[in-house]
Amino acid sequence: MKKNLNKTSLLACLVLALPLCAVANPIQDSYRTPAKQENAAFKDFSVAAGEKLYNTKINELSCASCHTSSPTNTGKHVKTNKVILPLSPSANPKRFTEAATVEKWFKRNCNDVLSRACTAQEKGDFIAYVLSAK
Repeated sequence: MKKNLNKTSLLACLVLALPLCAVANPIQDSYRTPAKQENAAFKDFSVAAGEKLYNTKINELSCASCHTSSPTNTGKHVKTNKVILPLSPSANPKRFTEAATVEKWFKRNCNDVLSRACTAQEKGDFIAYVLSAK
C-alpha cells in the first residue's frame, strides 16, 4: 500500500508540475524582447492567439490552407501540391530548431497570407500554438 501511495504521490506531483516544465524554445524566446518593445503591455505568448493566427483567412489563404487544420499533420501547398512536413515539433522534431530558417518562412508566409510582416508577438504566439500541438 505504501508503495502505491508513493507512486500516486509522485504522479500527482509530476502532473501538477507539468505547466512549470513547458519545453522552452530558444527561437520563441528570442521574440520576447522585440514583443515587449512593440507593446509595453506584452506579458507572454498565447497559444489561443497563435491558433487564431494559424486559422485566420485573408484572400482565401491561411496557414491551415497548406498545413491542414492541425500542425501535426502533413500538408500540401495549395498551388504547387508539394508535400509539406508537419509544423509541430511533436510530429517533426526538425521544426523550429534553426532561427534563420524560421525567420525565412515567417517572412515569406506572413507576406503571402497576411500581406505584411508578422509582429514579434504574432511569431511568438504562432510558435506557442505549434509547440502545444500534440
